[in-house]
Amino acid sequence: MTIIHMLDGQRLVLALNGDLDLTTAKALTEALDGLLRHYPLRQVVLDLGEVSFVDSSGLGVILGRYRRLRSAGRELSLVGVRPAVRAVLEVAGIPSLMPVVDAHPKSPMTGLSSG
Repeated sequence: MTIIHMLDGQRLVLALNGDLDLTTAKALTEALDGLLRHYPLRQVVLDLGEVSFVDSSGLGVILGRYRRLRSAGRELSLVGVRPAVRAVLEVAGIPSLMPVVDAHPKSPMTGLSSG
């Protein structure tokens, strides 16, 4: 699992690459938490465009960051979500908690407002 982070205006975008599963969950959690502490921006976007598999451990990572950000008055959105990953997110009820934007052929950022 690799993470590329970038600032997009007042948003922190974290692009993930690889499977989000039991083998990557602990290291990913530690890396994400470090980046979230370093960049205390209100809006955080996880770009899942290069993630093709998510299991329950991966859902735990997403939900844990969601809870942590929400308790700090920050927001989390998921973008670039592939159909197989969306199916897992829907079963877990993630779209009812945060914005989830499907993969788009031009830009995974399409559909998110900046406000």
